Amino acid sequence: MRGGRSLLILLVIAVGFGAYLYFVEMKRDPLDTGEKRDKVFAIEPDKIEEITVKSESGDRTTLKKSGNDWQIVAPADKSANADGAEASGISTNLSNLEQQRVIDENAQNLADFGLDKPRIEVSFKSGGQEQTLQIGTKTPTGSDLYAKVAGQPKVFLIASYLESTFNRSTFDLRDKTAIKVDAQQVDSLEVTTGGATKKFAKVNSAWQLASPAEPRSDAVAVDNVVSRVLNAQMKSLAPAKDLKEYGLDTPAATVRIGTGSSQATLLIGKAADEGNVYAKDAARGDVFTIESGILDDLKKAPAEFRQKDLFDARSFNTTKVEIVRGGQTMTFEKVKEKGKDGAETEKWRQVAPAAKDADAEKMNALLSTLTGARADAFVDKAPAGKPDVVVTLIFDGDKRERVTFSKSGADGFATRENESGVAKIPSTLVDDILKAVEGLV
Repeated sequence: MRGGRSLLILLVIAVGFGAYLYFVEMKRDPLDTGEKRDKVFAIEPDKIEEITVKSESGDRTTLKKSGNDWQIVAPADKSANADGAEASGISTNLSNLEQQRVIDENAQNLADFGLDKPRIEVSFKSGGQEQTLQIGTKTPTGSDLYAKVAGQPKVFLIASYLESTFNRSTFDLRDKTAIKVDAQQVDSLEVTTGGATKKFAKVNSAWQLASPAEPRSDAVAVDNVVSRVLNAQMKSLAPAKDLKEYGLDTPAATVRIGTGSSQATLLIGKAADEGNVYAKDAARGDVFTIESGILDDLKKAPAEFRQKDLFDARSFNTTKVEIVRGGQTMTFEKVKEKGKDGAETEKWRQVAPAAKDADAEKMNALLSTLTGARADAFVDKAPAGKPDVVVTLIFDGDKRERVTFSKSGADGFATRENESGVAKIPSTLVDDILKAVEGLV
């Protein structure tokens, strides 16, 4: 009996406690965390006109707003456009900055918090008034930072992740774009490496290799190298020295970027620290480093920017196939016919050397192999010898592509009609095409 009574009492308590929680939580704002924190500053980010950052390294940098942009105005010898994202991040975090907890309303010994000589200071001006956030050491757990507002005795905590936002050097705060151009206006790119020049041009909003002349450019490869140049970022600034010290007197690459009638030039020199090379905007004095991978892309041979698909045609838009092998020509056409229900369907017909229906599955297998074929590399010419098979595809109305396939040892070769150079392909690809052709005989 006693055990049952105890259980009943516990059950009543649990029900009562549950009811209490239900009614309390029901009245609480779902966004209410239960803890209200005071903001450090009453300021909107877009009202901040000037920011000065003193980093832990000792750099002191002043940014001033000009319209919607920011400029580095001090140090004077490092004046430059500021990184808008960095400036915006500082402004926004100052506006949203909260006191995690007040440590001392009237701190007497600031050295206890590393605030007698603050590691980091962030000052800002708005409406002619200036305020400064001072940041000391981290708390023993490392989760927060001791901080205070200059001229006020109160010490409070702010989140430690904000250190990476506020502890910024002059270089961190500058615009690190390597070459200053309007990417939307760029319409040409000329690259000189090793005495040879490649020219890229934007045609109908798409980039292609213009010189050496190449009617079929690999749009992805070309767009990649153009984008890498336009989006190149400085990794570091180099000390002022003679350009010869950086290999910029005889650059490894000279890149001329055209925007209508104007032109910008990027010079790329020798290797710097691991993974980077020296570079310079010809119109500016600074020497800086950028990723060495950009230079690697610029040095690629013109063949690397050629379209590697052997056919532009695809299975779904091909309407006629001509195959020449061993002196015999086979021709297949896609025709339309109406079924018993009057619905129109498409099918493949062999029209030469004899007229008959073609096996749809085998035709699709052949077309899939042909239109999926890609070059591994390009060479000047194929080895002498008779071709194994010549394939012509008609697609999109009257577009025509003729490719000659041959083998020599372990290598395969494909030559497109009226184009320079020969595509090198696996010999097994030629075997697959021949197998698919034989299946149609």
